[in-house]
Amino acid sequence: MSRTTLRELNGFDQTPARLADATLIMVDFQNTYTRGVMELDGWRASLDAAADLLARARAAGTKVVHVINDGGEGTPYDISAEIGRIHQDLTPVEGEPVVVKRVPDSFVGTDLGTHVPEGQDVIVAGWMTHMCVAFTAQGAFLRGNRPTVAADTTATRSLPVAGADVPAEQVHRGALATIADLYGVVVTSAKEIV
Repeated sequence: MSRTTLRELNGFDQTPARLADATLIMVDFQNTYTRGVMELDGWRASLDAAADLLARARAAGTKVVHVINDGGEGTPYDISAEIGRIHQDLTPVEGEPVVVKRVPDSFVGTDLGTHVPEGQDVIVAGWMTHMCVAFTAQGAFLRGNRPTVAADTTATRSLPVAGADVPAEQVHRGALATIADLYGVVVTSAKEIV
């Protein structure tokens, strides 16, 4: 049985952000998540959904900001190497800033806040659901933005916890539940964002 969310208790608006009134934040769509040790379950489907959302946002004139994680030279997050670059399906176009971060919350230690006015709606798409997507949604909420996360544009991986393997789908849904409980609106499909 589902319980009342903290958003409901606080009377927060549950209406998804609209492309015309929001900034789209594309978080960590880096090649490292498409293969090797960091490969995410369902990355291709989430990438395709994100590409569709990005195309619709561009057509609507939505401000788009890309975020990438820099783990340093020789790491799976080496942004100077192909492994750390943004996937070619989501290559930024002229006028779309790329923010470089070093921690899961894309607002911490970066200039992302200069691209996103306080109080404005934001749409968050990205990888990994349980880490940088969740913490960026939380960071946006804490600075006065109203995040919407499109679940189908996010993906994660299975994780070991206390001697057991937690399947990626469970990690994914748990992260989305955390976001939806307080930090933002979660929609099943990016197509719900118009």
